[in-house]
Amino acid sequence: MEPIYIPQLTTAPERTEDIQFEEFFSEFETLTPVKGTIVVKHQGNYLEVLAQAETIVTLTCNRCLQKYNHRLSVDTSELIWLDEAADQPDLGPLERETALEDLVETLSPNGYFECREWLYEQLCLALPPRQLCDANCLGIQAKTSMEPDAPKEIDRRWASLAELKKLFPN
Repeated sequence: MEPIYIPQLTTAPERTEDIQFEEFFSEFETLTPVKGTIVVKHQGNYLEVLAQAETIVTLTCNRCLQKYNHRLSVDTSELIWLDEAADQPDLGPLERETALEDLVETLSPNGYFECREWLYEQLCLALPPRQLCDANCLGIQAKTSMEPDAPKEIDRRWASLAELKKLFPN
């Protein structure tokens, strides 16, 4: 997936770029290639990005630590504002209050839209926060002896102390 030069989008038919893809991401391990489409529309002062993608990933269950396969699907859209100041370094104070309307993605209108990087971020956001192999997963089960009179296993480091303990009556 090649980056899209934003000024070139204004000359594209309907100011839109439609990208079909089927590829592996080196930084995102999957069993199958990530397959789908990305549509990038230039809307004057912002880009409208739509994506549909799917793949299969191997996850580790948070309860029992077993590996399991999960079908990961992304069906998302995002508005990315075009702002001349987007590429400028932020020289403001390190700590400051940020207004809610400032929490938006911005790009330079003369820059590039990195499709691959954006899709990688969307895939990471689509990963389930609670990774469970099954809704009824009980987790790691402690092994308990079925026989109440079974001899308890003694840590070999404490064996000498156990022998010494046998010499003294209770």
